[in-house]
Amino acid sequence: MASSAAGSGFDADVIVVGAGASGAAAAYHLAARGRRVKLLEAGTLPRPKPCGGGMAASVQALFPFDLTPAVDRVITKVRFTWCLEDPVIAELPGEAPFWIVRRSRLDHFLAEQAVDCGADLLEGTAVEAITREENHWCVQTSAGGSLNSRAVVIADGARSVFGQRLGLGSLQPRFASTVSVEVEGEVQEPDTAHFEFGLVRHGFSWAFPRQGGLSIGVGSFIGREPLEAEAVLARLLPSLGLPPDSGERRVSPLRVWDGHHRLHHGAGALVVGDAASLVDPFLAEGLRPALLSGTRAAEALDRWLGGEARALEGYSERMRADWGQSMAWGRRIAQVFYRLPRVGYQLGVKRPTAPRRIAQILSGELGYGDIAQRVIRRLMFNRTQS
Repeated sequence: MASSAAGSGFDADVIVVGAGASGAAAAYHLAARGRRVKLLEAGTLPRPKPCGGGMAASVQALFPFDLTPAVDRVITKVRFTWCLEDPVIAELPGEAPFWIVRRSRLDHFLAEQAVDCGADLLEGTAVEAITREENHWCVQTSAGGSLNSRAVVIADGARSVFGQRLGLGSLQPRFASTVSVEVEGEVQEPDTAHFEFGLVRHGFSWAFPRQGGLSIGVGSFIGREPLEAEAVLARLLPSLGLPPDSGERRVSPLRVWDGHHRLHHGAGALVVGDAASLVDPFLAEGLRPALLSGTRAAEALDRWLGGEARALEGYSERMRADWGQSMAWGRRIAQVFYRLPRVGYQLGVKRPTAPRRIAQILSGELGYGDIAQRVIRRLMFNRTQS
């Protein structure tokens, strides 16, 4: 479909704010449909971003090009432990069910695909304001200028404020406390992701292998107690054969799913990815919903620009069905599991069928709704008996 921006006096059909995974995905799909897109990035690509990098390989279905150039490792096993002991090993289904990516590479790779389709990437362009004028959106940049478009995609991550100002997404986002550590060195088990549930109060820690090292993190998902990350890392890192002071610590907000919210503005604005509070509130998966929302937003905007009046409303509805319904169950599991972590580990991880189910969730084969009622019933029953 040919772009209409050039003949309308606008700078673009769509301005995408943020060239992370969700924004770059949206820009690619819009440009591939012939829409005139400006992709605005505050930094310069490639740029590092705190992120474990775990991603279900099922996201490949969202793109017609091969994603594996951006993949560091293919994970075939997941190892769960409680206080670094009592291990459970889950074999993941399929040939490549779970990937580890480096965000500097993935985001840049997706942005390049968007540019190849005709998107205009503007790096070093931070956005200061987004306002609705008579018949278009005005995006004010840090350079002092402004850009006009028929539609806008808000994709500038967990710290974004633009969606809230437009009444999109959670008006009071809920943040998990996280610390990430990137460590260079030899990887002992290059095909295994490690989840540790006993060391962190109200959360867990993880260690994902990547090329030349490990992506390690600590996260607390319920409650407001300070995250004792250094105490956790002092035990976790030596268990991986690393000195306790290895790597550079980065504190970063993780904006987790916290209820169903409207993700569209009827005049042509959509919020996606972390800015839309789509991160899994139980296992902290953020890349799959980022890529999914970027793709679905582009599909909806293309139809809306083509004259389909309810297409944007359809985006909110589809994300609720495809992601939010599962996350509603994931949140309930997290609230029970992380308040009763030892019981949760015994009943939710060590049961004979549990590793397979968790593996299927990580690979995208199952949603939380497929297992939630049984898991919550077991946890609550055990709580009333103790």
